[in-house]
Amino acid sequence: MSKFVVAGITQIETIVKVGSIPISFEPLTSVRDSIFTAPGGDAYNETLALQWLGNQVNFLSIVGRDQDMSIFNPAGSEVTISTDNILKKIDATPTQVILYDEERQKQIFEDIKDLREADYDMSMVPPMIASCDMLVLANANFCRPFVKVAKEYNKPIAVNIHDYKKEKEKYNTDFLENASILYFSDDTLTGDPFDFVRDISDRYGTEIIILGQGSKGLILFDRNKELNVHYNPVKTNEVVNTAGAGNALFACFLHYYQETHDSVNAIKNANLFASYKIGYMGTSNGFMTVEQVEQWRNLIWGIKNEE
Repeated sequence: MSKFVVAGITQIETIVKVGSIPISFEPLTSVRDSIFTAPGGDAYNETLALQWLGNQVNFLSIVGRDQDMSIFNPAGSEVTISTDNILKKIDATPTQVILYDEERQKQIFEDIKDLREADYDMSMVPPMIASCDMLVLANANFCRPFVKVAKEYNKPIAVNIHDYKKEKEKYNTDFLENASILYFSDDTLTGDPFDFVRDISDRYGTEIIILGQGSKGLILFDRNKELNVHYNPVKTNEVVNTAGAGNALFACFLHYYQETHDSVNAIKNANLFASYKIGYMGTSNGFMTVEQVEQWRNLIWGIKNEE
């Protein structure tokens, strides 16, 4: 078991299955079991996945002042997260609407409310970071001060940048310069993906970069192993909804990398974990157990525990 501090956005997500993207106008579309609303967000999803895999997690986030905190631990959930460090400091909890179709295309509408202007109470943060094995961040404004604390305690930092845009890179400099592990999605990426991850590592000294490529799989860059390789997706489930797959993949990778410091084994496990996740509706549902990961890993790659 490892100890993580996870800080980032928590939001209420509504996922809508549509016929195709872009959608065509219809005054009313009525389809049973096509709309799903639940808590989500990068940090919330990563916390659930890390705890599901047996880790200890301090989860730090900011939500609306009137938010009912019980929503983050719904009835029947097999993982209970602590909401003690989720602060009610903004006008309303951020929200997101995700449209998706049969071809795994997504269109996302996001409203983070007044989160950009919010600050986290840093008085409680240093003891948590001092005792953790790794700090996992989203690139939200209120997460910037966490970087300095982690550097003071010489703790590794992993950051989920998610969507990359060259013109906004300057706003992520604090995270890019100090993270040892980065996750990106290629949704908004232009140019050669292998060149992109190598360029980021060359300029910022990043040790490990994961580039999620949706239905095409992913790229793993490991500076120390001189790896810059593509992995195809694996299939463990029929695809229901891909929202949250990147969060699941990133969290699972961090779990196994922290245990073994073997990026190849960790990314293979994470690939499995994410493939199972997309067989379930909702960004925070459908996690493999550790035993299932081992069974599928051994079946596909023949990797034994001692390896």
